[in-house]
Amino acid sequence: MDAKLLEILVCPICKGPLDYRKTEQELVCSPCRLAYPIRDGIPVMLEDEARELGATEGEGA
Repeated sequence: MDAKLLEILVCPICKGPLDYRKTEQELVCSPCRLAYPIRDGIPVMLEDEARELGATEGEGA
């Protein structure tokens, strides 16, 4: 993931910052409790494509 791209990407719902999870290949919005997938190096920033975080996920990514 390009570092400059990570700096400008925000959650499409709340416009908050995202945490990059390299091993899971996803961008996480803790306040919205959503994880956006990264496919072939491209972030898929669509609410319909995001997965909801489980009860133990999200904090301290």
